[in-house]
Parts: sequence; C-alpha cells; structure tokens
Amino acid sequence: MKNLKYIFLVSIFALTLANAQSTSDTNFRKPVSETLKKIETVFNVTINDDRGLLKGKELDYADWRIEPGNLALSLTNILAPFELMYFKQPDGTYIIRKYENHKVSVDKGKERLFYLESLYSTKEEWEKRKTELKACMIASFGLEKAPPMPKSKPLLTPKRIYKDYSVENIALEILPGVYATGSIYKPYPFNKKSAVIITPDGHFGDGRYRKDEQYRCAMMAKMGAIVVGYDLFAWGESLLQFPEETHRNSIASTVQLLTGIRLLDYLATVKNADMTRVGVTGGSGGGSHTMFLSAIDDRVKVSAPVVMVSSHFSGGCPCESGRGIHLCGNGTNNAEISAMMAPKPQLIVSDGKDWTLAVPELEFPFIQRTYELYGKKDLVENAHFAKEGHDFGISKRMALYPFMAKYLNLDLNKVKNDKGEIDESTCVIEPKEKLLVFGDKGEKLPKNALKDINKLYEMFGEKNLKVYEVKK
Repeated sequence: MKNLKYIFLVSIFALTLANAQSTSDTNFRKPVSETLKKIETVFNVTINDDRGLLKGKELDYADWRIEPGNLALSLTNILAPFELMYFKQPDGTYIIRKYENHKVSVDKGKERLFYLESLYSTKEEWEKRKTELKACMIASFGLEKAPPMPKSKPLLTPKRIYKDYSVENIALEILPGVYATGSIYKPYPFNKKSAVIITPDGHFGDGRYRKDEQYRCAMMAKMGAIVVGYDLFAWGESLLQFPEETHRNSIASTVQLLTGIRLLDYLATVKNADMTRVGVTGGSGGGSHTMFLSAIDDRVKVSAPVVMVSSHFSGGCPCESGRGIHLCGNGTNNAEISAMMAPKPQLIVSDGKDWTLAVPELEFPFIQRTYELYGKKDLVENAHFAKEGHDFGISKRMALYPFMAKYLNLDLNKVKNDKGEIDESTCVIEPKEKLLVFGDKGEKLPKNALKDINKLYEMFGEKNLKVYEVKK
C-alpha cells in the first residue's frame, strides 16, 4: 500500500514539475505527444501514433489548445499546425495520419451528411442543389472546353465468337490523337435491340484484362446487353500514349469521364443499341466514374457503383479527386454524388474492409432519403458484404446480375444452369494478348496518336503544372 502511495505521489510530482516548466517564458511549449497524453486522460480515449508522425514535434501553447468537453476541436487544434489529422477507428481508438484532402474520419463524414441533410427537405430544394452540383462538376472537369470528338471511324478487331456472346476490341478517338481502348461484348447472335452497359476499369491489378471484369462483361452480354469494358487513362493500352505517372495528373479524371460519355455517343450509332436502356457499373476508381457519369449524363438509366460510395473518402487518386469536384456546392461527397442518380435505379455495393464499411448505417440511409423525396425509396438498394474486402468478387457480381436484369430488361435465365443457379463457367477468359487492339507490341497504334501530356492540357485551354522527377 505504501508503494502504491509512493508511486502515485511521484506521478503527481512529475506532472506538476512538467507543468511548472511550461511557462510563458517558453510560450508554454511542449512536445505534442505529451499534450495528446493529457487529452487521453481528460477525455478517456486512446490515441495511437503508430507511424511516428509526432516524433520530435513541439507546439507553443500546447495544453492551452485543449477545449474541455470538445475532443474533436482539441485534437484539431493540436494536429492542424502540422498538417496532421485524426481518424476514429471502429474500436473507438484514434490514430494519427497526415492530412489528405480526399479522406476524413467516419465521424467527420457523418457530420457532413447531417449538414447536407439540413440543406434540403423537399424534392424542389434538392433538384435546385442537384442542378448546381451538376453544373459545377461539368465546369470543374472542364467538359465544356473539350474539343469535339473526331469523326474518324473506331478501330475494331475481328470478333471472337463464344457461347451466346461475341468479343471485339475497340480504339475510339475521343479527342484529336487520344484513343480510348477497350473491348465490346455483344449478345450472339446480335439480331435484336439490346441494352447498353459501360464498365469503367478500376485500380485493380491487370486492369480490364483480369478475370472478374471479363466475367461480368461476358455475363451481361449473354443476358442481352452490349457491354464495353475500357482502360483507365495511362493504364492498359493507354500507356502506349501516356506514361504511367501521368495517370496521377488531374486531367486523367477529365479524360476518363469523357471516355464514358463518348463511348455512349459511339454506341448510340450502333445498330440495335437501345439507348433507352443504358447502365454503368465499375469498382473502386471505376466506381467513382460510375457515380460521376451517372450524375452528369442523363442517358444513364441504371447505375451500380461498387466498393466506392463513401461520405469520408473521395478517392486517393487524382484521376478521381484531382479536379476539385467535391468542393462543389460549398462541399459535397461521394454519398451525395451517388444520390444525384435519384430517382433512377441504383445498386450500391459495399464491404466491411474498406471505406465502404459504414454504408448500411450511414451513407445508404442518407441516399435513401433523397430517393424518398421522389417517393422512390425502393429503387435504391445496398448489397453489403461485411466480411469481404475491396474487390469486384463473385458475390458482388452475383448481386449485380439480377439488378441489371431487373431494370434493363435483360434475360437472367440465359446465365443460369440446370439447377437454376447463375453460372459464370460458360464464359471464356481470354489472355491479355487477345484483348489488345493495337497489337502485342503496339505496332498498330495510329500515327496521329498523341504522346504529349502538355498538348492534352492545351486542348482544354489549360497548362500542365505537375512536374515529375526525371527517371534515370
């Protein structure tokens, strides 16, 4: 007992001494880590600096920045001078991270949704905000400054015919000398009006050549849709024109969105393409562009963003968040951008191991509220996979197929086996080489292909301000 009393007195003495040594003579300067320990005591929380971001950092008037009764403000006061942020974890602890404009904590996302809800409570109020958001997004992406699409014919490879579908690769000149590359999957035989589905690629390994993208394109084609899967900017065959590092230029986000728009322009000229039935779906970065395209292009009738709808994360790549569209309307987020699809059918696919972990409790009710303004609450659905991670895996595809069939009038029976199960086994997974339009070594790349990122910016009346280190 005496030992415990002794330890307690020593602790009090040490704390008192520390406070005594922090005076106006030193501007009450203290190590930030010490002030955060005091915050832990005051608010009964745990704060982890697991990346050592606070090492060696000191702050004037440190303890004075603690606001009793307001943990969020206290943490912000201490961390903001160093461009650091805090994130509340699911277990209630807090971690320290560098400031990122595209990422906040879940509780901050929740606060933002509460604020957005206060801006509109009627369909008319929402329609006004939606119009403002759409106009701002179009201006931020620079779409109104885009040169017209060249009148050149698309480059198409010979078709490969499989059971109930065909595949051909396409290169579409969407800007002078800038080619969007992808593959078109069509029902076979292709003899009647078919829905149109475009599926922008995401930041997954192997790009659009990977199995899960081939599966979903082939399956939806078998169900009766013309489906186009296409490369990201400076990914896949786009690398023949622009080096990998330019994928992180803000113009990438403009080109990727424009690719979706101009692919739809082209598909509108294809015989038997039913442009009254247009869908879009993509995962991760492709999920971002699914939301953007659905918000901006009124031709989209059905949308299915996968593992990307979030109020606290807007995409870590400038190809998603580099144009500042989330500053529109004095601040928006992907949950509100997703809600811009209302009242048209939308499937939001989420999981428990990425930034979509809180969708069922947080973002989905917010989006449902917007649909409810139209009396169409049932037209938005959430397929949540709590034990899964960031992918477009089979369970997510199995949620996608019935939804697209229901709202685009596709034949789901075309992809069912004798047991009545949706079966992907009849799809042919092609090697990368078969999915290329410019040849194995890029030998078929058109002579006018643009390879200068600066000239791409100039097309939009802008300058490229991003500087890269020269690789040796």
